[in-house]
Amino acid sequence: MQARRGTCHVGSVHSSSWLLFSPLAHESDCPGPWSSSPATYPSQPGPSHLQSPGSRSPGAAPGRAVVHQEPQIFTLETSVRPETAAHVRGVASRAGRQDIRLRPSVVAQERTAVGTGHRHTQVLPPTTYCSTKPRKMAGPWACALLCGLLAATLVEATLSPTAVLSLGPEVIRERLTQELEKHNATVILQQLPLLSTMQNQPAGLLGSLVNSVMSYIVWLKVTSANIRQLQVYPSEDYQELMVTIPLDMVAGFNTPLIKTIVQMHMETEAQAVIQVQASKGTPTRLIVSDCSSSHRSLRISLLNKLSFLVNPLAKKVTDLLMPALPDMVREELCPVIEAAFDDMYADLLRLVTAPVALNPGSLQFDLLSPAIDGDVIQFNLVASLVNSEGKVSKWFNGSAGFLTVPTLDSIPVRLIVKYDLVNAAVASLLPPEEFLVLLDYVLPKLARQLKSSISAFNAKAASQLEATQMVKIRTQKSPEILLSQDEARVAQVIQLEVFATEKAHHPLFTLGIEAFSEALFYNSGDRFVLSFKGISSDRIHLMNSGIQLFNPELLKDVVTDILAAVLLPTQNGKLRPGLTMSMMKALGFPEVVWSLTKNALVVTPVSW
Repeated sequence: MQARRGTCHVGSVHSSSWLLFSPLAHESDCPGPWSSSPATYPSQPGPSHLQSPGSRSPGAAPGRAVVHQEPQIFTLETSVRPETAAHVRGVASRAGRQDIRLRPSVVAQERTAVGTGHRHTQVLPPTTYCSTKPRKMAGPWACALLCGLLAATLVEATLSPTAVLSLGPEVIRERLTQELEKHNATVILQQLPLLSTMQNQPAGLLGSLVNSVMSYIVWLKVTSANIRQLQVYPSEDYQELMVTIPLDMVAGFNTPLIKTIVQMHMETEAQAVIQVQASKGTPTRLIVSDCSSSHRSLRISLLNKLSFLVNPLAKKVTDLLMPALPDMVREELCPVIEAAFDDMYADLLRLVTAPVALNPGSLQFDLLSPAIDGDVIQFNLVASLVNSEGKVSKWFNGSAGFLTVPTLDSIPVRLIVKYDLVNAAVASLLPPEEFLVLLDYVLPKLARQLKSSISAFNAKAASQLEATQMVKIRTQKSPEILLSQDEARVAQVIQLEVFATEKAHHPLFTLGIEAFSEALFYNSGDRFVLSFKGISSDRIHLMNSGIQLFNPELLKDVVTDILAAVLLPTQNGKLRPGLTMSMMKALGFPEVVWSLTKNALVVTPVSW
């Protein structure tokens, strides 16, 4: 766009509406080619259309690069966004250089908060480096291959998730217990081959003991089995998850020495180790890396009093079961535990990646990577918006900024969603749109109030307003949610035009409005609902006038009332259906509460 004296035109109204709305801005106020100093940026996420579009600060912003010219080489400092590799190739091509070096330094990003003068520094992760010039012991192809592998690994390792689902030990314990029941784990325990295992003991001292005992045993088997409450706790290095499965069994054997069954109470444990498996060519996933049963956890005791003839026999049977039972549990039950965990993991992935219906389209989560943090399983998720035709309209994999994940403490499950995903969902429900209102027919009181307000500074213009006077309201961009620790606000950029009649081709005047509302998150059954409460016209700018110039602040009250009567009810009506919380409901928590952090929305169960 070309600049003309007295008006600052930078970009479109979508990215710099506050500049376009200012008719008296000086060229020195405009960032870009007219500016003598670089533009500043707020340190916290805010609406892109309320930010100055000037040049970046000296630090390297996420996904961008700063190139410093040095003798014979170009040095490129960058964060690790996916587009970095393409940017490096572009810099090398334009510069005509063969040496591109990625410094292993920490890039500091400095930003100055608008209107405060305070500087905030964000430290970005260090990168790596290599050169495409031939070196000793390595040719250019080897170095190029090494650079590509390092860059790909670095980008994958530092992608920031769009959402994080954290499952505490209570959820893990409950879901694994359910899967063990589905896999008939107790039936497997009742079918443990106690008698045949004892008969197959190796020769030697133990073999002679077997022979002396077997002549008195008619049958020996597990008569009842139970799995007590599982225990989930972290490993010593907090990188693996330990699951202890207590087993409670009663076994009996029959002997000709007495007519009753001799019963024994057997208690032991199976222990499974869960870890992250990262192998080349396959997605990262969680697996049971080890399963065992220790002799130290085994206890066998008699449940009934026996005669002096049977007591020595029962003691010998116990001595034979002590070494044999842990091996039987490992061989018979551990495969069931592994299968149960695999099914549990697959079921969790299904519910995590189930589409969330929007109107139109849907929100789709995909797994970026699983992780183990102490006794918590963490699913790092990326997201995409899918339109009504089933095509992806927007990706959120590795979106800007890092998502802070606090400790879970005693909360069983928690979902953290970044603010840019929240805004994308709102944008799909509330795209930019236009409203035409015959004010005198729909809102006669506001029509009279508008005419009276205009008459205060231009009686001739007010007299032109007829019964068919029309107001056109156009939202320049979808509403944007601004999150902070204490509140959520909605920013909107609105254009309002007043026409004398419905047949008028040109408006009396056009106003640009920066409006804010309070964003309220609440539950309605199993649905998450957002609504806008109140609206304030914080800034009003005269964009165009077919009458004389006037101070638009004179119309602030009536304009705010019109927006509250026309815009808010329409937007809240479209937001009212909300989103189904299928993920939390599938985990057993149909009712949830919402809280806010600096850059995310946090979902937790109502009670636990």
